[in-house]
Amino acid sequence: MAAGSKIVPVILAGGSGTRLWPISRDSLPKQFLPLSTSGGTLYQDTLQRVAPGEMFASPIIVTNEEFRFFAQRQAREVGIEPTVLLEPVRRDSAPALIAATLLAQSLHGDEATLLVLAADHVIGDTGLFHEACRKAHGAAKLGNIVTFGITPTEPRTSYGYIRRGAALNGGSAAQVEAFAEKPTADVARDYVEAGYLWNSGNFLFPAHVMLEEAEGFEPEIVDAVRRAVTTAKNDLGFCRLGADFHAAPSLSIDYAVLERTSRAAVVEGNFPWSDVGSWNAMREIGETDEFGNVQRGPVRVIDAENSYVHSEGPLVAAIGVSGLSVVATGDAVLVMPSERSEEVKHLVASLKKERRNEANEHPKCHRPWGSYETINLGGRFRVKKIIVDPGERLSLQKHHHRSEHWIVVRGTAEVTVNEKVFMVQENESTYIPLGAVHRLTNPGRIPLELIEVQVGSYLGEDDIVRLDDVYNRVEAPAAVAVS
Repeated sequence: MAAGSKIVPVILAGGSGTRLWPISRDSLPKQFLPLSTSGGTLYQDTLQRVAPGEMFASPIIVTNEEFRFFAQRQAREVGIEPTVLLEPVRRDSAPALIAATLLAQSLHGDEATLLVLAADHVIGDTGLFHEACRKAHGAAKLGNIVTFGITPTEPRTSYGYIRRGAALNGGSAAQVEAFAEKPTADVARDYVEAGYLWNSGNFLFPAHVMLEEAEGFEPEIVDAVRRAVTTAKNDLGFCRLGADFHAAPSLSIDYAVLERTSRAAVVEGNFPWSDVGSWNAMREIGETDEFGNVQRGPVRVIDAENSYVHSEGPLVAAIGVSGLSVVATGDAVLVMPSERSEEVKHLVASLKKERRNEANEHPKCHRPWGSYETINLGGRFRVKKIIVDPGERLSLQKHHHRSEHWIVVRGTAEVTVNEKVFMVQENESTYIPLGAVHRLTNPGRIPLELIEVQVGSYLGEDDIVRLDDVYNRVEAPAAVAVS
């Protein structure tokens, strides 16, 4: 394709993905986790599927403040430099997609064509996916918003469906007669027998067509988002939308446009596809043994069949089980019949209602500079393992209720305590008194690993006063202590 006619990928990467709890949580959702059979993350697989080249332009990533460094860092790891668009607040997919559409027009012209993809889907055949994109591009040139329908392999109650109408573009696409919500089991069988397609939730369209339809159906959303794009600012290489984005009503693009427009079309995708929406789906896309089991991590199974066993740390052993999903992390274990995996979201909702930290946070918390992990917690002490990436630094900060001891176990630390700056080598330690202004920096070329022992009357994660931060993070009462 000529440069001006390249498809602009837009990847929506701001979701929480709690249906794969306890591995996927609000603080680090499934799209940024190495759940792919390729060894990378689902987000990285999506990026590589639409890598810049003959067909695709550089991608636009839509995410939020919490995930911005994941989105940027993981893209660079696979050699892609995207434009990362930051939502100041979550407003569902319609405002996010309209913002990306307006940005794409500013970068590529009013006639830009966009391909909108979820960051966490699995597509088993890139060649067939590209073929479907070419067909969709042809139908989009006729003024259509083209969704990708997937040939069903069986009746599913977890997917929406699409009923096709008259053929378009020489039969390579069809009009959408109707979108159908997630059905009951009996209705799903009827849909499959009638030739309905699964709705993948991915679609391709000319920018001006989407904006015309959105302005007709939801002018309030378009007006607020347009103002937010106009006042967007560059922040450390991210495109941060303006405050007017808050005024946009929260609405999905399905309800805002797709289910109301007369310009919806569908291309049948014959490629293997999954939205990885449950642990049962993870078993289906995984590599099974001769008994239908999928095993990931330190796992041993004996006399088991058709089960998914996944561990992020402790050894998990299963004997004589059938049709189970067993998922273990450092702080939670999930055991259930695989057929009930859709109910995980209800479990997570109840955990959040009880204010259980396991519902939202991982034991290992990632930050722009590296990560930290709590390894022991008592009434007046907390022990953490901290890893600072080469060349990175924490914020300049102080605490009101605790002192800290730092012991370096690998690498070299540059430590600031009040007016003093000094180096701490491996097997050396230093003390940070209560109230002292301090900062930790890794000046070396290998990761800095240290153990932090906090002692004090209050060890909450909100005991921080941040004085300076190279990542331009906004100070808030709930800021993380070692951020």
